[in-house]
Amino acid sequence: MDVFSAAVMLFLIIDPLGNLPIFASILRHLDPKKRRKVLIRELLFALVIMLSFLYTGEAILNFLDLRTESVSIAGGIILFLIAIKMIFPSPGGVAGMAAGEEPFIVPMAIPLIAGPSILAALILLAHTDNSRMTDWTIALVSAWGMSAFILMFYKLFTRILGEKGLIAVERLMGMVLVMISVQMLLDGISKYITHSGLS
Repeated sequence: MDVFSAAVMLFLIIDPLGNLPIFASILRHLDPKKRRKVLIRELLFALVIMLSFLYTGEAILNFLDLRTESVSIAGGIILFLIAIKMIFPSPGGVAGMAAGEEPFIVPMAIPLIAGPSILAALILLAHTDNSRMTDWTIALVSAWGMSAFILMFYKLFTRILGEKGLIAVERLMGMVLVMISVQMLLDGISKYITHSGLS
């Protein structure tokens, strides 16, 4: 996987367009002067968390004694489930946030931006080829930067795309993510068969 492909995959997993309505719902009840400050803070928290998982992922896998194939298969399954939810979203919004309550790390940084799926994908990238950490860092920062741009101008994108447009784009991104997840799953199974001598 090259840097561009990795960045696109991470961007799709972060799913900023899918998070737009949720972010708008949370920020709507805050003082207009504080909204941008809170949003920037939460985005930076999410970036630090994701970078931490990218660089400690290899140590985590070594500690748990996990093979590349198992991580690839598990990552493919997780991404597939996330993609299915993007295509067939379940009802319900943000829970546990009182009107006017200022979010701190949860739920904006975690799990809306740095969710389980993106953290699993970062661990997988680091484990796949830890000699390319610079490439993976560039991919992550690029994906985060594009997501941050969209979320910083959430009002503009919501007006441009409209509710139906946001739904259509998210489902299209979900379809692309399904294909990526299936490829990850097939790669993991293929490597397992090869290394196990079953072919």
